[in-house]
Amino acid sequence: MSRQLPGSRTLVGLALIGLMAVGATRWQPGVVGQEKASEKATSVPTKELHQAQELSAAFRHASEVAMPSVVTVHAKTKPHVAKNTKGNGSPHGRRGGADPFKGTPFEGMPLEDFFGSNGMPDMHPHAREGVGSGVIVDSSGVILTNNHVVDGADEVTIETADGHKYKADEVKTDPSSDLAVVRIKGAGSLPAAKIGNSDDMRIGDWVLAIGNPFELEQTVSAGIISGKGRELESNRVGMLQTDAAINPGNSGGPLVNLEGEVIGINTAIATNNGAFQGVGFVIPSNVAKWVMGQLIKKGAVERAYLGVALDKNEVKGDVAEAFHAKQGEGVIVADVTPDSPAAAAGLQRGDIITEFAGTTIHSRRELMELVERATVGAHQKLTVLRDGETISVDIVPKAMPADLLSRKGRPSPHAESEEETPEYSDSAIGLEVGELTKQMAEALDMKKTEGVIITKVDPDSIAAEKNLTEGMVILMVGKKTIKSVDDFRSAMKDESLEKGVMLLVRTRNGGNHYVVLRQTAE
Repeated sequence: MSRQLPGSRTLVGLALIGLMAVGATRWQPGVVGQEKASEKATSVPTKELHQAQELSAAFRHASEVAMPSVVTVHAKTKPHVAKNTKGNGSPHGRRGGADPFKGTPFEGMPLEDFFGSNGMPDMHPHAREGVGSGVIVDSSGVILTNNHVVDGADEVTIETADGHKYKADEVKTDPSSDLAVVRIKGAGSLPAAKIGNSDDMRIGDWVLAIGNPFELEQTVSAGIISGKGRELESNRVGMLQTDAAINPGNSGGPLVNLEGEVIGINTAIATNNGAFQGVGFVIPSNVAKWVMGQLIKKGAVERAYLGVALDKNEVKGDVAEAFHAKQGEGVIVADVTPDSPAAAAGLQRGDIITEFAGTTIHSRRELMELVERATVGAHQKLTVLRDGETISVDIVPKAMPADLLSRKGRPSPHAESEEETPEYSDSAIGLEVGELTKQMAEALDMKKTEGVIITKVDPDSIAAEKNLTEGMVILMVGKKTIKSVDDFRSAMKDESLEKGVMLLVRTRNGGNHYVVLRQTAE
């Protein structure tokens, strides 16, 4: 099944561009047409030719600077015989051993069943060798690549640009960012790449992707930065997007700017046919530097957390107006985890975090990345907008619990129940609500039975326009916490659709967010 990427109406699959199976490439001869004798070449104006030559020289310079540091990563896996729990020789529904995507940000993605651990169809439980890319980041023998390139490999070999091969002495991985660090010894002083500042990159900037697609070593493709801050499901990194051609075998290789500096690590593509279609995703170099530093120093990545769930809505339009906030500034706290740093600091639902450690916040991704890289146990200052008043909050981030990094599916709250619960219908907004039973709350993984559950939505209503659906739970109306149908009925009497009714709702996948219902003038 394909899925829809954020901001797109085109259904596409997301595939790791990862490893290229050795010897698996098939080539077909092409046909070159002959030019007609009557066609004559037209001369290119000197000025335009000079500009093209300058750009060509820039590409050539960047390639020459970066290519010596790009390596080929050979990941070898010994034969593994797995118990058959799905009828195909694998506990994960694939032949040939354990799921190579398990624990990565791409576990369960479309095309996972097509790509084996080496990026190609895996049909039998035999020894496998895949080929990916990497980049030398320290002359002593430290290589940066993707986690999915080396994950599960019994033996990793690094081949440098001059053809020398070295067995990896150490491999450290971070599945949450899909990054890995490989260390080799005895290679002497290696040509290390210069790491650039990915924050300096702008949409439209020229970039080059370097790697080993289809076993074609030291291949360079050109493109631009097509987007920034792309959010992929279960990936804790805001990706760069590029149209530089990325294919199987490129994974783990560098994306470089025109100075030859590494500004990202090539990681995934969006596709509906398994091949590159102009949309590639790259881990920014600033994220890679931080992850790499943690892996080298600690052997694992320690992320800090506050313990807040952030509203998916941006602080704009009706939402900003309802909160008396500046347009486009800050993120809304939709929930606070009990016994968390946020709870200890007194953060509340409906607070808008506008600054963290002196940095102005404009998006959830921005705050998340700042918090995760903060020093665990160190005091930080938050600037918070609460009820229209700006306050300063002191908070001490803790180490992120491991279970927060794993995905969690949620069952439907509509389990069979013989209980008869009170209901209330509001025709003005177009929905019906009922009492939230203990059974429903448990199905939604809610620790407390609070709020009312939406049991029906009129398809032509204001509620439907705001994407309210059956199974969502209304937790608050305005500033009033809702614990029963009577609470909801009473709270709605004090609200006006002309001025806007603000609801805090919990979706069926467990996220909280605010919705502003407003009657539009006709």
